[in-house]
Amino acid sequence: MRAWSVGRADLLRQLLADPRVSKDARRHWRAYRDGEVPEDWPLHLWVSVRNMFTAHGAEHRRLRALLIRAFTARRVEALRADVERITAALLDALEAGPDVADLRAGYAYPLPIEVICLLIGIPDDARPVLRRIVDSLFDTTTTPEQAVANQAELYRVLDGMVAGKRRAPGDDLTSALIAVRDDDGERLTETELLDTLLLLIAAGHETTVNLLDQVVVALLTHPDQLDLVRSGARSWADAVEEALRWQAPVANLPLRYAVEDVEVAGVTIRAGEAFLAGYAAAGRDPDVHGATADRFDVTREDKAHLSFGYGVHYCLGAPLARLEAEVALPALFARFPDLALAVPVDELRPVPSFISNGHQALPVRLR
Repeated sequence: MRAWSVGRADLLRQLLADPRVSKDARRHWRAYRDGEVPEDWPLHLWVSVRNMFTAHGAEHRRLRALLIRAFTARRVEALRADVERITAALLDALEAGPDVADLRAGYAYPLPIEVICLLIGIPDDARPVLRRIVDSLFDTTTTPEQAVANQAELYRVLDGMVAGKRRAPGDDLTSALIAVRDDDGERLTETELLDTLLLLIAAGHETTVNLLDQVVVALLTHPDQLDLVRSGARSWADAVEEALRWQAPVANLPLRYAVEDVEVAGVTIRAGEAFLAGYAAAGRDPDVHGATADRFDVTREDKAHLSFGYGVHYCLGAPLARLEAEVALPALFARFPDLALAVPVDELRPVPSFISNGHQALPVRLR
């Protein structure tokens, strides 16, 4: 599939706020409308799901409105005690284990997973399968055959989860969405219900997993910056925001489409053409951050980034991701003051994805 790639911060911000730009492939991507996107295209689910991620205009506002109340500042702050409890349990498990551990698998990954499962109400038996399938959605080396099989298994699990919540509702977001669906099908269709749950599960952990991963790597490979944070000269929020700029957790996000011809910087994106939002590139834009754009610097005054998007599709979960990071990171470095990478940084391997920006493993020496 051919698409433009937009990596300059000013152009990306302009396009993300332009009402002539859509995320609805059915209405506005010419290749999709013309049947040129095969069902087994590995990224098919990224453009075909029916939730606020792929909605445009009034449809987007309707679907987003159903979730806004779940991510208000008060609701997010109410989760702090749960985040602290889960963090402490994970740190206890690390402390009881060997001196060398995979911090991605043992800390960065399970924390946001547990939080989002708690928020959504995902039963224990569904979690391993959903985690595996969500990982596959971000793996851009997935074959067409694997993609089709993963999609079928995904909806089987989601169907079962929704059926279970219908039988025994709980105090969770899934039960609340089911109630909306069952009380008024015009506000939320069954397909939209399932795809909204998928969005919450996928977006609810991937960004934060990579954020925690990248902040740890940044601080361990820049001990002068870590000293500034530990001493209180700079805050943990400074480290989080600079890492979001320096290593965007989602490097490139598919896809957006021109509703009509859109001209940017002398280039015309024709109606029906697609483009990829290059968040990682935008964070390193020298026109914004100057000659030091590639440097991790917690003292940087302007840490502006687009890592949570921009405009009407700005990530609803951004406050929760920041909360998790600002709880998990100081707790980790306080528990393990001698924390260090267990391998040279150039031996860390990226996840196989041009979407997700993290490491396959993060081996560290705890003591």
